[in-house]
Amino acid sequence: MVARQRAEMDRLRDLAAQSAVVEQAKGVVMALTHCTPDAAEEELQRRAEAEGRSLLEECWITLGGVAPTPAATPPEPESAVPATDPTVPPSEAPSEAPVDATVDAAGPVDLGPLGRELVRVATPQELARCLLDHLAPDVGADAVMIYARLPSGGLELMGHAGVDDTLAAQWQQVPPLGRISVLHALRAGEPLWLEDSEADRERFLLIDRPERWRSRAWLPVPNRDSPDVCIGVLRSRLGPFSAHTREHLQTVARLCAGRLLAFATRPEDTADASAGAVQAVFDALSGAAMLLAPLSSAPGAIEDYRIEAAAEEAVDDVGRTGRELVGRRFRECCPALAGEPMWQGLRRALESGKPYESEPFAHQELVDGVAELFTYTVRAARLGESLVVTWVRHGPSDRQEQRLADLQRLGSLGWASWNLVTHEVTWSSQVFALFDRDPARGPVGLTELPHLALPEDMSALSHAIGQLLVDGRTFDVPFRVRTADGLRHLRAVAEAVPDSSGKTVEVHGVVQDLTAQRSAELALIESERAILTQHDVLRAERTLAGRLQHTLLPLPTRPVQLAGLRVEVAYLPAQSGVHVGGDWFSVLELPDGDAVFVVGDVAGHGIDAVATMALLRFTAKGMLITGSSLTGALARLNTLLLHSRDSHGTATLVLARYHPAERRLVWAQAGHPPPLLLRDGEVHYLERPHGMLLGASSAPVFAEAECRLEPGDRVLLYTDGLVERPAEGIDRGLKRLSDAVLTQHTDEPGSQPLGLLLASMLEGGRRDDVCVLDIRAPLDAR
Repeated sequence: MVARQRAEMDRLRDLAAQSAVVEQAKGVVMALTHCTPDAAEEELQRRAEAEGRSLLEECWITLGGVAPTPAATPPEPESAVPATDPTVPPSEAPSEAPVDATVDAAGPVDLGPLGRELVRVATPQELARCLLDHLAPDVGADAVMIYARLPSGGLELMGHAGVDDTLAAQWQQVPPLGRISVLHALRAGEPLWLEDSEADRERFLLIDRPERWRSRAWLPVPNRDSPDVCIGVLRSRLGPFSAHTREHLQTVARLCAGRLLAFATRPEDTADASAGAVQAVFDALSGAAMLLAPLSSAPGAIEDYRIEAAAEEAVDDVGRTGRELVGRRFRECCPALAGEPMWQGLRRALESGKPYESEPFAHQELVDGVAELFTYTVRAARLGESLVVTWVRHGPSDRQEQRLADLQRLGSLGWASWNLVTHEVTWSSQVFALFDRDPARGPVGLTELPHLALPEDMSALSHAIGQLLVDGRTFDVPFRVRTADGLRHLRAVAEAVPDSSGKTVEVHGVVQDLTAQRSAELALIESERAILTQHDVLRAERTLAGRLQHTLLPLPTRPVQLAGLRVEVAYLPAQSGVHVGGDWFSVLELPDGDAVFVVGDVAGHGIDAVATMALLRFTAKGMLITGSSLTGALARLNTLLLHSRDSHGTATLVLARYHPAERRLVWAQAGHPPPLLLRDGEVHYLERPHGMLLGASSAPVFAEAECRLEPGDRVLLYTDGLVERPAEGIDRGLKRLSDAVLTQHTDEPGSQPLGLLLASMLEGGRRDDVCVLDIRAPLDAR
């Protein structure tokens, strides 16, 4: 039923609009021929039947100022209009030109649907869309552009369809150049058919690329004088316009003349006549008011407003008033009023038609040459295509009330008073909001206030109110209420106002919302509790991991001798944090007399890191004992890590094998810092062979390197905890290690050079575990 009623309303609206078009056309005929209304309607009907058009089509053409070529019809009766129709311009008089032999047999053009659609068109932009909808299926149109000629000789884009906004903005204003095809068509007063894009590009400056629209037609819209409006039909189709298509398009242009006549009236044509009347209205207004017309740099973009009229009390920042402001830009005169969010409010009022009212704001105004600060509220309402903007200066009482409202809103509180003599109760609007109570229900009395609280909080609030009424004791009581948004924590503070005898006659109070504060307190308590629990869990985990690590990684109490080398081991856990790391080492002598040294670092901390460390340590030891090469061991350890419980875990590793007979140290690494060699008072890092960290790739490539140890050489294998520090590059840490080795080195018996080195390198605490193997070749080794 609603759909049928809406359809019926649309039909009646269209009939009313079509009737208005017919009556306007009848008025034109009556004014030109001095005939009666009935005769004018008969003449319009006669013309429509003669040309095979509908009455509405004929009316649009008549309104455009161009009458069709009269057909050969029998003589009219005496009551009809004269045979010579003065509405027909000489340029439209019938001629004896031969009929174009290329006209096809497509039949007459039916523009009845377009004529009916024109009734609904209200802007040039809507007209362009309407034409594209009509011409796309009939003539293959892909875009429509409507240009109007300006008094300066240039062009202005009135409407467009099928053209993106960026291109339309670029061609919004066209200067009067000689190679503009639209101007060529308007000057000639005849359609311009551009059907060869390559040749047309040589003659004219085309809109957009020629390959986008390979055929174009520019159709001047006829009127009584020279045409001022041109309709462009652009097609991506290549090829000429057929004779039928040309006739169709020219008929469309004639049909649109009446509709375009209303759009073609420029503001400057009527501004002088109406500006005075509008300004006279504003002169009679009391208060500050302006009429603003939007100024757009591109479709849909308002960059400023032009002041079309201003009341006498409207004053800008430099003291200009009333008529002195007319013609100026709004941003220039009132920059303080043109800021956000007020600018967006003005735009919404213009686009939606709904009035806009700003929040109160402070603004300086000149009073007798002195700048004073006042509080204002701006209101804006659309009037046609413009805005009527008024602003009101608030007095001291208004400002005080606004400050009180702001205080209540920002502080999430409201005030209340209870008169115990008159039983009058007054609440501010904020109190109703805090209690989630409908103001229509009114406030509650002081003794009824506890009933709004939760049952478990009622007794405390009732007790406090009772003491205030009996002893006049001020109270400050927290309580909770249930609202539509959930539980709300409130605080009530009240004091008694006694009379001369000391009896309480009035109570003043404040209610404040503490929900956010209370929620934060509860969240903080819960967070502290969770942190303590987590700390205990982590401490227990560290203890367990430490014991497990000590069991899996026993440390020797003194230096060991392997294959003629003296090896000292150091392992230091991190001093910060509660997790145990995954640093580890392995030192063993093989059955053939060779020695193997391993230092590794598993990413992460805790039980998982210790478990991965144990897996790699024992697996590496087993593979090396069974004769696996260094690179082969690294490759198998990488595969093992990829298929372990933590498939995303990674580790770095350095393996070294010492052959005592040749004093040759062969080593390989997987993303680990290089060993450091001290020889004859000089230090340098061994050049690392190729190798990436374990667990990073399923097909890594590892290589070996070797170094011949001389008597007295010292080699350090270590994890990155020895050289890395926060906010410091690894290169700087490696330089610090090499300098410390030179400074702390000594060959004296009984000295502890490794301990001195660690104390120097780890001064100030350590954030990560540290594992070091100090390998020395004795001076008497041969």
